[in-house]
Amino acid sequence: MTESTNRSQRRLPEPIIALGNILAFLMRSPTSAFGLIVLSILIITAIFAPLVATHDPYVQDLNITLQAPGAGHLFGTDELGRDIFSRLVWGSRITLTIIFLVSIVVGPIGLLVGTTAGYFGGRLDTAMMRITDIFLSFPSLILSLAFVAALGPSLNNAIIAIALTSWPPIARLARAETLTFRKADYIAAARLQGASSLRIIIKSIVPMCLPSVLIRLTLNMATVILTAAGLGFLGLGAQPPMPEWGAMIATGRRYMIDSWWLVTYPGVAILSVSLAFNLLGDGLRDALDPKQMNRR
Repeated sequence: MTESTNRSQRRLPEPIIALGNILAFLMRSPTSAFGLIVLSILIITAIFAPLVATHDPYVQDLNITLQAPGAGHLFGTDELGRDIFSRLVWGSRITLTIIFLVSIVVGPIGLLVGTTAGYFGGRLDTAMMRITDIFLSFPSLILSLAFVAALGPSLNNAIIAIALTSWPPIARLARAETLTFRKADYIAAARLQGASSLRIIIKSIVPMCLPSVLIRLTLNMATVILTAAGLGFLGLGAQPPMPEWGAMIATGRRYMIDSWWLVTYPGVAILSVSLAFNLLGDGLRDALDPKQMNRR
């Protein structure tokens, strides 16, 4: 039985085996398992939103405004009679869109800036890191507000603003990792073989930085979600009638004393997803860092 299992594992591609080992490690920890389960629920809910939602999130019914949670409306209705549960379900798609677009922008930019500065050093490193320090000197929410104010309030502009303020920590981390790798023997061997600097950075240095960058990206997602919710709350992110969680809290705060469900359920959704990313990031750090695994 063991031999057949080993044979079947040998037939699988190495990335799939590595992914399976990481998932198994994460599920052994209650905290990281909680984060993984919550994010899995978020993804499944977003994919099957038309099936999960019980009502149209945009349809208004003024006859049932501010209805308390009950059988007809699981999480109650808002000031326009829209079903809050359905709006939360469809809002998960907006949250995943923000996470996905910010990640595919922030990751490559941070890696490019950090690895280039760390590999070449000198004046280029100084110039790039001073620009990075300028971005880091401002709180991310304040800087995002400035960018959105310049670009105009919309979901797309909010995503651009968040991406422009989220890459500096990734660049700093990638530079620190590159400084430890650039004098390694395999880098020197690649230079002796005539490999260009671009090839060395892409083929040799970036793969070594990826685990740390992925962990940092996962931990940063909580900040991204909170920043997006903050922009939506201030009316600078997703615009009505889009069911964005921060915007839902903003519109419901006027009725929150008598209708607590208007802000409670979107707030719990933001809290749960942010906490899930933090816990999953901690678990990934342990799973991808052999030193952390040995300590445990």
